[in-house]
Amino acid sequence: MKLYEKKDNKFLSLLSFSGNYKYLTIVGCILAGISAILGLMPFIYIWKMIEEIISVMPNYSNAVNLAHYGWMALYYGLLSIGIYFIGLMCTHLSAFRNERNMKIITMKHLLKLPLGFFSNKSSGSLRKIIDYSSGTTEGFLAHSLPDLVIAIITPIAFLVLLFTYNWFFGLLSLVPMVVGLLIILPMIGGSNKKMLIKYQQSLEDMNAEAVEYVRGIPVTKTFQQSIFSFKSFHKTIKDYSKFVTDYSISCQVPYSCFTVSINGFFALLIPAGILLIGSTFNPSLFLDLIFYIILTPIASLIMTKIMFSSQNWMIAKQALLKIEKILDNKPLEETKNPQHINNHQIKFKNVSFKYPGNIKDTLKNINFEIKENQTIALVGPSGGGKTTLATLIPRFWDVNTGKILIGNANVKNIKKEDLMKNISFVFQKTQLFKDSILNNVLIAKKDAKKSEVLEALSAAQCDDILEKLPEGIDTVIGKSGVHLSGGEQQRIALARVILKDAPIIILDEATAFTDPENEYKIQKAFKKITEGKTVLMIAHRLSTIKNVDKIHVIKSGEIMESGTHNELIEANGFYKNMWDDYNESVQWKLENSQSLVNLNG
Repeated sequence: MKLYEKKDNKFLSLLSFSGNYKYLTIVGCILAGISAILGLMPFIYIWKMIEEIISVMPNYSNAVNLAHYGWMALYYGLLSIGIYFIGLMCTHLSAFRNERNMKIITMKHLLKLPLGFFSNKSSGSLRKIIDYSSGTTEGFLAHSLPDLVIAIITPIAFLVLLFTYNWFFGLLSLVPMVVGLLIILPMIGGSNKKMLIKYQQSLEDMNAEAVEYVRGIPVTKTFQQSIFSFKSFHKTIKDYSKFVTDYSISCQVPYSCFTVSINGFFALLIPAGILLIGSTFNPSLFLDLIFYIILTPIASLIMTKIMFSSQNWMIAKQALLKIEKILDNKPLEETKNPQHINNHQIKFKNVSFKYPGNIKDTLKNINFEIKENQTIALVGPSGGGKTTLATLIPRFWDVNTGKILIGNANVKNIKKEDLMKNISFVFQKTQLFKDSILNNVLIAKKDAKKSEVLEALSAAQCDDILEKLPEGIDTVIGKSGVHLSGGEQQRIALARVILKDAPIIILDEATAFTDPENEYKIQKAFKKITEGKTVLMIAHRLSTIKNVDKIHVIKSGEIMESGTHNELIEANGFYKNMWDDYNESVQWKLENSQSLVNLNG
C-alpha cells in the first residue's frame, strides 16, 4: 500500500493518511447524521404534549399520553446523544490514527529527501508545520467533520418538518434562513477565503518573529540594541493587529445582519399567526404556530454550525496543503543498476548547477579532480560556490549538467548507503544532540566499542574536555549546566569523523568560528583525520592550506586559478591578493592584541 497518494479531492486527501481507519470516519459521520435526525424527535414529542393539553382543556385529566410523550422525548434525546457519542468515538479513533500516520509518513518522506532540502529549512519550522498540520486535521476529522455532516443533514430534515404541518408557516420560517445564508456565503467564501489564508500567514509570521526575538535576546542586550531588535517583532504584532481589526470591522455589519436574520423567525411567525387566527380561535392553526415557534430556534444552531464548519474546512485544507508541499519534494532518483566504488579519486566533469527556483547558475562548467589520498583546498570570496560544490559530492543536490565521479562510478549511480559510508563531512555549524558524548560520537558507527570511542575522542584532541566534565564520556550535553564552546563541539564532531573512518573527507571551514587554542587542537586532529584520505577542504584561514596538494580559487561559480600555494603566489593573481589581505589582517590583529597588553600592563 502506498504511504500517501495525493488526490484532487481534498476530503479524500484528508482521509488518505488514516489507512483502513478511514472507514471509521465514514461510520462516525453516518452516525452523526442519524443523531441529527433523532435530535429533532424530542421537539415533535414536546409539541405533541402541547397538542394534547390544548385538545382536552379544560379537562386536563383526559391528557393520558403526556407521560408517554415526555419519556419518548427523553428517550430520543438520550439516543441522539448516545449515537453522536459513538460516532465521535469512531471519528476520534480514525483522526488519532490519521495524525499519527501523517507524522510518520511525513518524517519518512523527509528522511528520503536530499540533504540540500534542509539547508534552507530549519528543524523548528518543519516541526511546526508537521505538528500544526497534523493537529489541525486531527481536530477537523474528530470534531468538525461530524459537525459538518450534522450541518448538512439537519437542514434537510428541518425543511421536511417545516412543510409537513403548515406550508405557509414553513415558507415564512424559510425566509430568515435564506437571508442568513445569503449573508453568510460572502463571509465564508470569495475574497474572505483569501483573507483567512492571510490571517494564518500573519499569525505564523508573528510567532516566528517572537521565537527569533527570544532567541536573540542575549546578543541584542550585549550590544545594547534591544529597542532596534524589538522593532521587527513589534511590526509583526502591529501588522497582525491591523489585519485582525480590519477583518473584524469588515465582518461587523454582515455578521450583525446574519445574527438578526437567524433569530428573526418570531418577527414573522407571531404577526402572521395573529393575522391568520384572527378574532376566532382556531386550535389547529394555533397548534401549528406553536410547533413552528418550538422548532425554528434550531435554525440558529444550524446556520452557526454551517459557518464554523466551513471555516474549519478551509483551515484544514490549508494545513493539508502545508504537508503536501513537503510531500511534493521528490527524493533523489535511485538507480536500478548501482555501481560500486572501486577507488576514491573524485572527478568533476563539466559540472553546472543552480538551486531550484534560481535563474542563474551557482556553478558553471567546473572541471577538476582529487586524486586518491590527495588533499585539495577550495578558497575564494563568500558566495562563490565553494560549499555548494562540496555538497554535490554526497548528493545534497544533483548536478544539472555534467557528472561527478568517485572512482569510475557516477555519484548518481551509487547507492545512497554506500555513498554515505564512504564520505564524512564536518561543517561550520556542528549539530550535537542533547545526549551523552558517547552517544553523540557513536552515531558515526553504532557498533563501535566504548574503547574505540575513547580513542577517537583522544585523536580529536578531546581529552581536556572529558577531564573537566563530571561524568566524562557519559556526560549529557546541555543538561545540568553542561555546555560546550563552539570549538569544543567541533572537536567532538571530528571524533565522529575519526570513528567512522571514511576514505573521503569534506571539511567546510571547520575552524571558522574557533578561538586560537581550539584551532590549534583542531589542526592537530586534522592530521589524524586526513591521513591516507581523499580530502576536500574549504578554508578562509589561508595559513591552514599552505601545504595541501592543490588549491582551487572559486569566484562567481567558476574556477579562476589552480595550483599549489607557491605556484599561485608566483602567478601574482587573485590568490596572491587574498594572501596579502589575509596577512595584513593577521598583522592588524597582532598589533591590536599587543596594544591591549600594553594598556593593561
